Amino acid sequence: MEWLALAMFLTLCLVLLAGFPVAFTLGGTALAFALLGWSLDGFDAAFLGATPNRLYGIMTNGTLIAVPLFVFMGVMLERSRIAENLLDTMAMLFGPLRGGLGISVTVVGMLLAASTGIVGATVVTMGLLSLPTMLRRGYDPAVSAGTICASGTLGQIIPPSIVLVLLGDVLSSAYQQAQLEQGIFAPETVSVGDLFVGALIPGLLLVALYIGWLVLVAWRRPEALPAIPASERNIGLRALLRRALLVLLPPLSLIVAVLGSIMMGAATPTEAASVGAVGAMVLTWFTDERHARRFWAGYRFLFFPGVVLWLLSLAGWPAGVAPVQVFMALLIAALAMMGVTFVRVGRHARLTVAVLREVAQSTTRVTAMVFIIFIGAALFSLVFRGFGGDDLIRDFLSNMPGGVVTAVILVMLIMFLLGFILDFIEITFVVVPIVAPILLAMGLDPVWLGIMIAINLQTSFLTPPFGFALFYLRGVAPPEVTTAQIYRGVMPFIAIQVLALILLALWPQLATWLPEQVYNS
Repeated sequence: MEWLALAMFLTLCLVLLAGFPVAFTLGGTALAFALLGWSLDGFDAAFLGATPNRLYGIMTNGTLIAVPLFVFMGVMLERSRIAENLLDTMAMLFGPLRGGLGISVTVVGMLLAASTGIVGATVVTMGLLSLPTMLRRGYDPAVSAGTICASGTLGQIIPPSIVLVLLGDVLSSAYQQAQLEQGIFAPETVSVGDLFVGALIPGLLLVALYIGWLVLVAWRRPEALPAIPASERNIGLRALLRRALLVLLPPLSLIVAVLGSIMMGAATPTEAASVGAVGAMVLTWFTDERHARRFWAGYRFLFFPGVVLWLLSLAGWPAGVAPVQVFMALLIAALAMMGVTFVRVGRHARLTVAVLREVAQSTTRVTAMVFIIFIGAALFSLVFRGFGGDDLIRDFLSNMPGGVVTAVILVMLIMFLLGFILDFIEITFVVVPIVAPILLAMGLDPVWLGIMIAINLQTSFLTPPFGFALFYLRGVAPPEVTTAQIYRGVMPFIAIQVLALILLALWPQLATWLPEQVYNS
């Protein structure tokens, strides 16, 4: 009956290729094979009795609350036009350089990835805003398309990423299961925060490699990535630097607020996600110039004295006043000033009740999709284990020549291929719970394994002919950009992704060093 588990998995892939909804395919395939196995007296129906407990565990999982909050943050930032402002400013800042516009797209993609964490939204936004501009400036269509696809998929690896949130939750359970099977009854834990911190260096390494490739192309083929003419950059250096600071400060502040609160231990990832959701609303509010101008006109008289008082409170003066009290007073004053400004500007503001309603509806749709897939995947994994599929895979991976190295390579290759037909959510909920306990029981570091999986899936999403990022860009690209050009453009970035995987495999410290330093573990 173990082979019936593999037949169930292959049937799932075929049904998904036929275009049926993922969540119902997962549950329906599992129930159909459970009925078949029960009729053949090869499946114990008691496994299905664990379904209510699984569902209750999903409902009460505090980590998963971060999913709707991060989705809300990403959707709200789409409304803020922050990507458009960033692209315009970065293009003027790097414009004098050959390939400067491509570098700008990569930097903006990194910032959007750290702000939204939603791959599809980033690729579509960058494709709509930057691809026509790059083509108009004389950029090679293939290089332009490859740059947009690669920078758009950075949301897979740069925190706060929804992929890392889901991976962190699944790997936490897998790590505990692996330790219990090894006889360790006081198991260590791995958290979403560990993955967030561990992904920082690999994510920034990918950005540096992308930019290095663009610089190399600009040097070898100057006509493919021309500089913006000086006549079109009609802004002084001082004004440009001031504009860059004003445009970069809001998203950077949001990133620091979210990731900084996690790294400093001031907030859990779920609490940091709520900070990000509120921060996204504030950024949307501030992108309206009338709001910002009226706000600073009143708040500047309060801000600087407040900062001085807060610094004095850190030094212990005046006695009896805690720094957190000063900070909360400043925050309340800022919120009150925002409320007054909101009322005065009125219905012409960018952040309105209608916008909040649309963002809430989009967040609800995405969250419902994630959790219904989670429920279907839980049912699928129960039936898979009921057939003994996990034992079959464990024996297969454990007895392979080459040991853990061969097992990791094989698992990564299978996930890479599955990334052509399954989204990261299905792979995270269906495949990772099956293979992760086996690999972790072989002594692998859970943070390293999570980052390897995330980069591997990112590579799969870039690879022709089925990469999801390619479909997203094809849907918004101008007709003169051919599919062949998109495929050709992503090839160098796929090689960069593979290089990053090799570097991470050779030096696991790229993923594990920073969490050890931050958490002293």
